[in-house]
Amino acid sequence: MKTLIEHLRILRHTLQRLLLTPNATLLNILIIGIALSLPVGGYVLLKSVQALGSQVAGTPQISVFLASGTSSSEIERIGDKLKQHNAIKRVEFVPRDTALKKLQQSTGLADVIGTLAQNPLPDAFIIYPKDGDVKTLEALRDELKTWPRFEHVQLDSAWMHKLEALLNFGRTAVIILAVLLSFALIAITFNTIRLQILTRREEIEVAKLIGATDAFIRRPFLYFGLAQGLLGGIAAWLLVAGSLLLLNHQVNTLAQFYASNFSLQHLTLSDSLTLLGFSAYLGWLGAWFSVSQHLWQIEPR
Repeated sequence: MKTLIEHLRILRHTLQRLLLTPNATLLNILIIGIALSLPVGGYVLLKSVQALGSQVAGTPQISVFLASGTSSSEIERIGDKLKQHNAIKRVEFVPRDTALKKLQQSTGLADVIGTLAQNPLPDAFIIYPKDGDVKTLEALRDELKTWPRFEHVQLDSAWMHKLEALLNFGRTAVIILAVLLSFALIAITFNTIRLQILTRREEIEVAKLIGATDAFIRRPFLYFGLAQGLLGGIAAWLLVAGSLLLLNHQVNTLAQFYASNFSLQHLTLSDSLTLLGFSAYLGWLGAWFSVSQHLWQIEPR
């Protein structure tokens, strides 16, 4: 209990020190917020693009064409087996006669098709998988190719590969940006704490003279870095949320022209907590590096 009270006292003292220099504190928080909002904004954009791709492409399908001469009992058995598959959400059987009628209606070649001596189309199953991941779909396609009585298994995955490549490129760019800016934020906190240590040099010397441990002296600076990082994370969240609010107004207007309800996705609760935790950790890490490098150099005279 005593330790908790001591931590709370130091935390209150840290917040008071932040308020003593409002201009410098606000500037540092704003710099951290802007820097963090860049990769976070890129992450939100990628999530929105991924959702848009799924919306435009619709539910992925696998078309399975049966070999000629497949009997009704075999078709029924195959349909039951497909419905019991763990990776398949729904199965739709398309008889060859129904497929021919749809072809006549959609192509406008009813007269030409009507002259055919026999129906050239096979019976088919349209399979709707549970998972839309590219690798999962291709694995399911390859598995179905090994099933008996399946003449051809078709998965139109070209657009998925293009979208996945674009998203992977975007993720890599966001990660690189986040790493570079994280180092920059650690450097900002490092320099801020260094200046504070130099400013409070005499106070630290007196504290060491009366027997204060390094852990006791280090604690306020670590709290200062953590608090500054956390406030920077809050600033980043507000910047991203405000930007999304403004952009979504324009995006919704544009989407109406295409009869779409697309909008940029907001940060989820999990995303928000991750942002705040990560920003607080960066602030603490920068303070720890600074204190570890400069505190040992100060000894009572």
